[in-house]
Amino acid sequence: MQNENFIKGQGAQRNVVNRFDRYTYEPEDEDFETVKTSFTEVFPKTIVNQVKSEDLPMEYSMNPYQGCEHGCSYCFARPTHEYWGYSAGVDFERKIMVKKNAPELLEKFFQKKGYKAAPILLSGNTDCYQPAERQFEITRKLLQLCLDYRHPVNILTKNALVLRDLDLLKPMAEQNLVSVSLSIPTINEELRRKMEPRTSSAKNKLKAVEILSENNIPVHVMVAPIIPGLNSDEPLNILKAISDAGALGFGYTLVRLNDTVEPVFINWIETHFPDRAQKVLNLIRSMRGGKLGDKRYFERQKGEGNIAEMIHTTFKIGKKKFFEGKEFPKLSTSNFTGSRDQQLRLFD
Repeated sequence: MQNENFIKGQGAQRNVVNRFDRYTYEPEDEDFETVKTSFTEVFPKTIVNQVKSEDLPMEYSMNPYQGCEHGCSYCFARPTHEYWGYSAGVDFERKIMVKKNAPELLEKFFQKKGYKAAPILLSGNTDCYQPAERQFEITRKLLQLCLDYRHPVNILTKNALVLRDLDLLKPMAEQNLVSVSLSIPTINEELRRKMEPRTSSAKNKLKAVEILSENNIPVHVMVAPIIPGLNSDEPLNILKAISDAGALGFGYTLVRLNDTVEPVFINWIETHFPDRAQKVLNLIRSMRGGKLGDKRYFERQKGEGNIAEMIHTTFKIGKKKFFEGKEFPKLSTSNFTGSRDQQLRLFD
């Protein structure tokens, strides 16, 4: 039975202590239900980040926003908000930083002498199609630049808003410059509303997979995260649904609650699932060596123990059953010249 004292449309129910703050203060009677989302323009010096994690497949990522309105309590990016002086709790969802100069920075990056093109992940940290994108259209401007410069980009999002930019994605796909990965951790709409309260509905995400596929835009799905005791019974149903909709591949991760993600998630699950909160937390611990988080390269992706192995086996069965013969294309870097003019480097 769900606790009735919760804030609708929000993952975090309160702020948590910023681990970098020497002093902290939070009024006991602060009403987070009335806190409105605020947008602050920031001015980074670069927009493309080199990914140095040994167990991540991408070389570069870029994030037009910091913080995310989608409200997923388990989001691994929450602790990054603390570097800006905010909390990983409510602040992460309600205090969004906007990088309006991102397109200018990306063009400068493309024009760097000696740069060799490699696919860039949009976004690696927070969602590039979160609700703020409707207003600011920074992601759209970045995609326009990628099209103009013929630079490959992988899009990762939880939001069907990606369909707004079909007019850019279609010509990019014709040149093998783009792929879209939609995050679909559940197709149970009741659970989806609790897990990711401000994302697109499960139905709309599946429809987006279908529409993108019909337009020859390669689609991958991240079934992530798998939370034992919540959505761990869904993988085969999800894999069938996304395969039928046209997805060419999938990935998945097991939930891990590092740093200040842990108190946010614990508060969330105790609020929404008080009857099984401890069971779910204990199942997560069984996959993480008795802890709720794991930062070890490679091991953090796999987990350990019987529960983790059962999940891995389920996905292996699903891959063989629903994705046999499907192949996800590798994006092209061959037409990138560092200029909008494709012929310019012929005279360098």
